[in-house]
Amino acid sequence: MVGSARRRSEPRERLLATAARLFYAEGIHAVGVDRLAAEAGVTKATFYRHFPTKDDLVLAYIRAEDATIRGKIAGARELPAGEAIGAIFAGLAANACRPGFRGCPFINAAAEYPDAAHPVRRAIHEHRTWLRDTLAEILTAQGHPAPDVTARELTLLHDGALVAGYLADPRDVRETLHHAVQRIVGPGP
Repeated sequence: MVGSARRRSEPRERLLATAARLFYAEGIHAVGVDRLAAEAGVTKATFYRHFPTKDDLVLAYIRAEDATIRGKIAGARELPAGEAIGAIFAGLAANACRPGFRGCPFINAAAEYPDAAHPVRRAIHEHRTWLRDTLAEILTAQGHPAPDVTARELTLLHDGALVAGYLADPRDVRETLHHAVQRIVGPGP
């Protein structure tokens, strides 16, 4: 039974991995179901068995991106409070300055889903709220005098760094981001 459940999930995982690759590289609306199924090596019937609509796949993609980021930030939260924010933004800089970086998957998806009530946009909103709240919790733990305002500033800086990582010189993004975080939060311990 476990083996058959695993086999049933393999096509779903291939579809999700293919979607993540293609959506990120080319855009969500630019990639059709036929291509997703073909590149994942599944039939359209298999596609629709796992994802009744393309938007269901997009939502699964956004949730997978969210889970990845939550995992990375969970690791940074294990550091002493005064080091966590620096580690989060150092990771952000490394990601935004890597070869093949094409911007933030959440910002990119939000641009393709203008309706704030759409489930994809709601999932993006949930992620952003979680990120801001997590930054505020970390700042509170380190005794920052204005954790909520500072978390909002850091979230804005986060978004800007992800856009700049795609459009600007990576060295400039790393250096500017590092200095901006230090000015907003302080140099740390």
